[in-house]
Amino acid sequence: MKVGFIGLGKLGMPCAEVMANKYEVTGYDIDTRTSDTVTVVTELTQAVKNKDIVFVAIQTPHHPQYDGSAPCMEYQPKDFDYAQVKQCLSEIEYHASANTLIVLISTVLPGIVRRELAPLITQARFIYNPYLIAMGSVAWDMVNPEMVIIGTQDGSETGDAGLLTNFYNEIMENNPRYVIGTWEEAESIKIFYNTFISAKLSLVNMVQDVAQKLGNMNVDVVTDALASSTQRIMGPKYMTAGMGDAGPCHPRDNIALRYMAKDLELEYDLFHAIMQSREVQAKNMADFLCELGEEHDLPVLIHGVTYKPGVPYLEGSYSLLVAHYCNQRGFATMMVDPLTHPDPGPYSAIVLLAHNPSVTYDHIDHTDEVELYCELNDNSVIVDPWRSFPKDSKYKVIHYGNTRVE
Repeated sequence: MKVGFIGLGKLGMPCAEVMANKYEVTGYDIDTRTSDTVTVVTELTQAVKNKDIVFVAIQTPHHPQYDGSAPCMEYQPKDFDYAQVKQCLSEIEYHASANTLIVLISTVLPGIVRRELAPLITQARFIYNPYLIAMGSVAWDMVNPEMVIIGTQDGSETGDAGLLTNFYNEIMENNPRYVIGTWEEAESIKIFYNTFISAKLSLVNMVQDVAQKLGNMNVDVVTDALASSTQRIMGPKYMTAGMGDAGPCHPRDNIALRYMAKDLELEYDLFHAIMQSREVQAKNMADFLCELGEEHDLPVLIHGVTYKPGVPYLEGSYSLLVAHYCNQRGFATMMVDPLTHPDPGPYSAIVLLAHNPSVTYDHIDHTDEVELYCELNDNSVIVDPWRSFPKDSKYKVIHYGNTRVE
């Protein structure tokens, strides 16, 4: 099977390279890309003509102010920008034939495919197939998905949906379930999956706030009990209180769903509450850091600035959101991160341990211990919102969210 892949960015290229382990893959991007396994071409037509399947991984961005690295809950809700994906689909249509299956994986709001995107493809066939993939583990997530989402015009499970299922069966490692529905159902599964994660994190971080305010309470005792309650309410993932939801997808997805709720006249806005809680929780954390700084006469150091460890991206960084509220309070913050703010120190500071690889990557059995990115002087105070840094270290260590009296 000959495969075309349009959009070889930070998500597209790893996915195309996974496919290239089994199939002949030709990739195209408007920027110069190189790969050892994907044949990268300079013209879009070369990645479309005579191909059985063409995957489209084009961005549907929001305005940068909406990424969640600074307060944005009061901004006017906006939909994603579909200009780039529309232009790409129109160009693909010009070169495609009836033998070509076009597979769009970009995130869109429910209703957009049928109303604005599918009509652009008339010569070829069209499927909506969004991925559940996260930066830092793209290749692993690609072949070990919780589910494969396939959207067709009428929800048919045969024909092109069956062809795509067979395609994925050859590369998957975990024998995933396939969920096949209409375009609207596939769109909704994708975006509500993301925002459900945001809601879970807002809930567990609310428990963390309660522990901080109430005292005599370890947030992990509560969240572990909830996470283990799988009969009725949930599963255990994303049930560790700590830093808030972050990254280039989840905050903006909540904002886009605010737009959808208004557009559909639902008369309520659940997603505003999720975004509001995310931001207030960051402010609560910042206030705690600043109060410690005033008490010990030390500055605040954000230890881990990118939105997750090992990923060089700042979009939607919760660390930057916490720093915003520290600065708003008049407390200047320092930052250290091996990928964006490398500085070995030493520092004397109130240190927020924003990164924890073992929590972030627990789904791929990541077991790295928390390592300091810099040297700290003995008078530093470490605030660990993940409650895993050993308290028997030479520093004063505060497990944020655990106020039990020991």
